[in-house]
Amino acid sequence: MDISVIIPLYNEAESLPELVEWIERVMKENNFSYEVLMINDGSTDNSWEVIEQLHRKNPAVCGVSFRRNYGKSPALNVGFARAKGNVVITMDADLQDSPDEIPELYRMITRDGFDLVSGWKKKRYDPLSKTLPTKLFNATARRVSGIRNLHDFNCGLKAYRREVVKHIEVYGDMHRYIPYLAKNAGYSKIGEKVVQHQARKYGTTKFGLDRFVNGYLDLITLWFQNKFGVKPMHFFGLLGSLMFIIGFIAIIIVGASKLYNMCAGYHYILVTDSPYFYLSLTFMILGTQLFLTGFLGELVIRHAPDRNQYEVNAEIRPEIESATTVGLPAQKISVGR
Repeated sequence: MDISVIIPLYNEAESLPELVEWIERVMKENNFSYEVLMINDGSTDNSWEVIEQLHRKNPAVCGVSFRRNYGKSPALNVGFARAKGNVVITMDADLQDSPDEIPELYRMITRDGFDLVSGWKKKRYDPLSKTLPTKLFNATARRVSGIRNLHDFNCGLKAYRREVVKHIEVYGDMHRYIPYLAKNAGYSKIGEKVVQHQARKYGTTKFGLDRFVNGYLDLITLWFQNKFGVKPMHFFGLLGSLMFIIGFIAIIIVGASKLYNMCAGYHYILVTDSPYFYLSLTFMILGTQLFLTGFLGELVIRHAPDRNQYEVNAEIRPEIESATTVGLPAQKISVGR
C-alpha cells in the first residue's frame, strides 16, 4: 500500500464527508493505493456515525473510536500502530489542511529520501492572538531541538516514512514535537514544505491558549528526557554536588570568621545567629537531596527491562549473505550484561 492517511478528530462530523471526497479524488488522480484511518477521539456529536457511513461507501475509509476524549497524541499513536502504507500522512479533520499537498509530500519521502516532512503554513488565516504565540513557540522549539530548518513544529499536515512512525511513541501532548521525537530516535533527515492553509469552514477550534503553556512544559520534559533520561546522575548528581560544596565552603567561612574575630579580640556573634549559617545549611541539605535523587534514578534505570535496548538498522554477520541492508526496518536488540 502506498499511503496511509491518519486523521485524528473531535466533533468534526460536518467536515468529514467533504474531506474524504477530496482525499479520494487526489488518490484516484495519482493512482495511489491508500487507506484513510479516522481516529474518533471521544466525539460527542455524530462523527462516528458519519465515519461508519463513509466506510460503507468506501472500504478504504476505516476508523477507531475512543470511549472518551484522550487528546491528539493518543489518537496519532493509535493511528501509527495501525498504519500499513509505505508513507504515512497526518492531517487535521477541519479542512484547514489541503489533501492536494499529498502527492508532493509522498514524492519528498519516496524520491528525495526524507524520513519526515513537516508542513509550514507560511500564510495563515488565524488572528494575531494565535499567530504571535505560535511564532515564539516555534522559535523556542527550534533552538531547543536543534532542528533549525522547521518553521512550524505543530502543523498537523506531515508525511513520514512508515519506519519512522513504528519507532516513535507519541504520548501526552507530544504531538507538537514529533520531529524532535523522530530526531531523538535517529531519523534526522527532516524536511519542510510550504503548504496551503485554509480558513476553518465548519465548527470551532478545539485548542485554547493554555496549549502554549503546556507546550513549553512538554518541551522542557522532552529535552530533559533526551539529555538525561538514561543518566539522571549527570544532572542531579552534578547539581547536588555543586550545591553541597558551596554550602560546605560557606559554613567553613562562617566558622573561620568567628574564630578569627575571637582570636583578634573583635566583636563576634554566635554561628547560629548568622543568617549565612542557615543559608549554607540549606544549600547542603538541598545538595544532598538532589544527589540522592540522581542516585535513586540510576537505581531505577539499572533495573529497567529495556535499559539495554538499542535501535539497529544494519548488521553484518557471517551467516548473513547480503550486507545490503539499507532501507530495512530498524530492529530493537537487547545486549545482556
